[in-house]
Amino acid sequence: MTDSIRLPDELGRALGEHRKTLGLSKSALAEKAGKVREVIYRLEAGEDTTVSSLMAVLGALGLALRLERVGLPTADEVSRRFQDDDDAP
Repeated sequence: MTDSIRLPDELGRALGEHRKTLGLSKSALAEKAGKVREVIYRLEAGEDTTVSSLMAVLGALGLALRLERVGLPTADEVSRRFQDDDDAP
């Protein structure tokens, strides 16, 4: 996970991929993070959750959050993202 993540669904996909790489089920990750399984589903779907839940899951995955100055997604980036959704079956 070295790319910049700028949208919630990108974070969700990255977390899910890392979880699978580690060979963890959603239930196992939830238990390791001390959270309910729904938290994992919500995070991986790019839905709202608490910052404390995100931090617990990142810790359980052996990851850390790093902040860097990049600004908000551009209108083109957001537009492309929604276009991708429209094109999905």
